[in-house]
Amino acid sequence: MEEDGSDWGGLAPEILINIISRLTIQELWTGPMFVQKSWLTVCRDPYLWSIFDLEPWFDSYPESTHLWSPEFEQKVDSMLRSVVDWSEGGLTEIRVRHCSDHALSYAADRCPNLQVLAIRSSPNVTDASMTKIAFRCRSLKELDISYCHEISHDTLVMIGRNCPNLRILKRNLMDWSSRHIGSVPTEYLDACPQDGDTEADAIGKHMINLEHLEIQFSRLSVKGLASICEGCPKLEYLDLFGCVHLSSRDITSNVSRLKWLKEVKKPDVYVPRSGDVAQTERYGHWRLYDERFDIQAMRI
Repeated sequence: MEEDGSDWGGLAPEILINIISRLTIQELWTGPMFVQKSWLTVCRDPYLWSIFDLEPWFDSYPESTHLWSPEFEQKVDSMLRSVVDWSEGGLTEIRVRHCSDHALSYAADRCPNLQVLAIRSSPNVTDASMTKIAFRCRSLKELDISYCHEISHDTLVMIGRNCPNLRILKRNLMDWSSRHIGSVPTEYLDACPQDGDTEADAIGKHMINLEHLEIQFSRLSVKGLASICEGCPKLEYLDLFGCVHLSSRDITSNVSRLKWLKEVKKPDVYVPRSGDVAQTERYGHWRLYDERFDIQAMRI
């Protein structure tokens, strides 16, 4: 489109912003940014970038090893850094996957008003960048660090100590079922954190205001569950799906002290590691299962 030859070219910036704000991130990133220079300038207006949410984008594609490649991580990092710059410090919500310490540290240094951070499936995010988040983004209310194996209990301690407004924590782990085989690198599956009780202790001691907690497939024992139920009295939702070291009796006796609890998801299933395929069988009081689906690569 020509700069001066379009009926849209003369629109006031505030009108363009109003129109563009109705687009999804996918539409904005692949459409108006490439129309003409004036539109690109409008697309970078801080008003449009208080929220950066790529979850719908990821949810529309099946898992693939392509998503775990350094090249894909660089693309996500580049997008995140650009949005941080365009927001001019006004970014309050980040929902991405497969980012790295570099981009997250960049965001922590420039977005002190961050309230929501969801970075699930980010293998190269470590305690280093999360420590920056803890110290510089103290208004954090929601944190999703599911499937981030390089993040340890130290991050949970630092976030708990420095972010008193935290209400939602998602620390789900991979379930080792066949649905991950072929889409997640085997070495990453094998490196799944094993210190469930240590993480549970950190949550119980430092996150007193939690209302929503997800720890699917954690290796915590009844000791860890007791720490959580004692230290997080405001819990309304507790997801223990896949926590196979807990019995129904363990769960019932501990959650009884949570006066505000509205829903608890019990383990229900147990997924063993058995070569390449999880075999279906009965195991005590949990049901074992096998799950498969087709995998296609995501392209950006």
